[in-house]
Amino acid sequence: MRLMKNRAWIWIAFLLMIPFGAQAGEYDSGVQGKIILETERMSNGEPIDYQDTDHPRVTVMTVDIAPGAKTGWHSHPMPVYAYVMSGRLTVQLEGGKTTEFKKGEAIIEVVNLRHNGINRGKIPVKLVVFYLGGKDVPNVIKADKP
Repeated sequence: MRLMKNRAWIWIAFLLMIPFGAQAGEYDSGVQGKIILETERMSNGEPIDYQDTDHPRVTVMTVDIAPGAKTGWHSHPMPVYAYVMSGRLTVQLEGGKTTEFKKGEAIIEVVNLRHNGINRGKIPVKLVVFYLGGKDVPNVIKADKP
């Protein structure tokens, strides 16, 4: 299982093309790396949680949230990472905490905790989202408001 967890981080770094811990001098000239986020915690401050599965599956997708739109309350049974390409996203977490993410920031989503994303701005929120799931495991589970 530890090998799978290490592979997950390798995939994240590769997919995001973020050289975690890399210094510019570690690449050939003309290549620059910039760490966007390096953390051991999800957006609610809890340690990152991983799903153990025998059939891992990575899904990468874009998500657009129109001004005034909401994702609706939902949860993820696996690690989900996102990068905000435009706009400002407000995320309400079960329990009352609210966090905001803006263009250029990375999101380490909460696992198995209901949350709702809201675009309170005047421009669309555009995200690139990475789901580190498993075969036959849904990426999103819709939920009632807590």
